[in-house]
Amino acid sequence: MSERDLSQLSDRELQYMEREIARRHIGKFPWFTVIGAFVNLALWVSLWPLVFMGLIPVWLGLIIATITATISYLPSHEAQHDIITRPGSKLFWLNETVGYLSTIPLALPYQVAKITHREHHLHTNHDDLDPDISSRANGPWHAIWRTIQNRQPRGKGAFNAYGRTLIRLKRFDALRAGALYRFGWYVILFGLAWSGHAIEAACLWWLPHHLAYTYIQYYLSWAPHHPAKETGRLRATRSFRAAVGNILSFGMQFHIVHHLHPRIPLLRTEEAYWEMRPILEARGANVHDL
Repeated sequence: MSERDLSQLSDRELQYMEREIARRHIGKFPWFTVIGAFVNLALWVSLWPLVFMGLIPVWLGLIIATITATISYLPSHEAQHDIITRPGSKLFWLNETVGYLSTIPLALPYQVAKITHREHHLHTNHDDLDPDISSRANGPWHAIWRTIQNRQPRGKGAFNAYGRTLIRLKRFDALRAGALYRFGWYVILFGLAWSGHAIEAACLWWLPHHLAYTYIQYYLSWAPHHPAKETGRLRATRSFRAAVGNILSFGMQFHIVHHLHPRIPLLRTEEAYWEMRPILEARGANVHDL
């Protein structure tokens, strides 16, 4: 493909070629994602008895819990797009089970995430309609600071933005479910603190929640959309070179492929990107050297 002259083809022909490439990557069951979701959750759950019994120090528990909380979003993200199984299929319960359970370490209500993330795809970088627009920032350090600001009680982003989105969509069922989820999380944290395990609760759940959110917002929201000024399908998201590499940035270097074809599994986006990159360049997409 890279050696083929695409300049004489119409945009319609280029779109057809792009869809043909995407079609080859869609519909592959993401075994690694599903198995990884349950292994990651089991690892996080195991930290509690290990720390409570003194088998591992609390600082190590904090590190591992932060890693598991950060990773936990990825299987949920696949479920949010019904990549694991499609609605109406016999195994759709598995898609939803992965979605609901995988983000427990992150304390993220799956129903809220699914609805608001789809709104993000529909209205990427829109000042009023994109639930994640508050992650827009001038640079890396500003982006990190914004994620912290957004999670404050009166912040404009994070769960406050999700709540406003649900109200706009009149999804009061999801709004109530999300509120109950968060309330239950605080009750558990308070109960642990009341019983004399405040440090364990903070290090295994509360602090990992915030550290993971900062990392996720940076690499999954700010970096692939920066400067978040354009709204066109080909320009709203970009490819970029992550300082930490593709694995530690969770494959977000190729996030443009996900926005163009959301049903391509995460582990196949890199391959799909390199196959369709000449086409994306010819169509004027926001692609850069990697």
